[in-house]
Amino acid sequence: MNTPSAPSAFERAYAKKWSFLALFTFVYFLTLVMLSVMGVSPLSPQFATTPGVPSGAITEPVAEGELPLGIEIPSIGIKASVANPASSDIGTLDKALLGGAVRYPGSGIPGEEGNVLMFGHSSHLPVVHNQAYKAFNDIQNLKEGAPIYVVGETKVYVYAVETVSQANTSTGEIPLAVSGAKLTLATCDNFGSKSDRFIVTAKLVSILDQAPQ
Repeated sequence: MNTPSAPSAFERAYAKKWSFLALFTFVYFLTLVMLSVMGVSPLSPQFATTPGVPSGAITEPVAEGELPLGIEIPSIGIKASVANPASSDIGTLDKALLGGAVRYPGSGIPGEEGNVLMFGHSSHLPVVHNQAYKAFNDIQNLKEGAPIYVVGETKVYVYAVETVSQANTSTGEIPLAVSGAKLTLATCDNFGSKSDRFIVTAKLVSILDQAPQ
């Protein structure tokens, strides 16, 4: 009479496969919960700090920025040069507008604490011979978080749109002394008019070493 051989370790484990599966499942989910609480779960959702702005750490204002030489807003097809006149004389400013956007004298410097105030023409005429009259076309269509690239001599200052509004020049002035590094864009017929204008405000979110492609 043959004596039955003792079951192997594999046979004993297989006989209890459902118990092992239940234990494995419990340990797996317990581990995921612990990792999630610690903020390192591989399944945890990742969110950009600012919608529509290139990823990267938020950049604090720097001690010394640069005068703006150009401005680019890819979402609405804007690419214009920026003039930096020394005089706030209306005739001087209006002449500068004929070449593109204008940084208002005495306003902030990109990358520094303060409000960089820029003006630009906006025109939707079917035929415009001087493209500077379309420098700030469609800024009223910008969405919150959209990136604005202000190009300096060696850096590119990336701002994210905060607000878009319409205002009359007789209802109040745009503040230059603000908390943080800000940018304000405003459409302008000419500096002596009282017509309605669109105003976009934005905050500094990053500083790049070269212009975006």
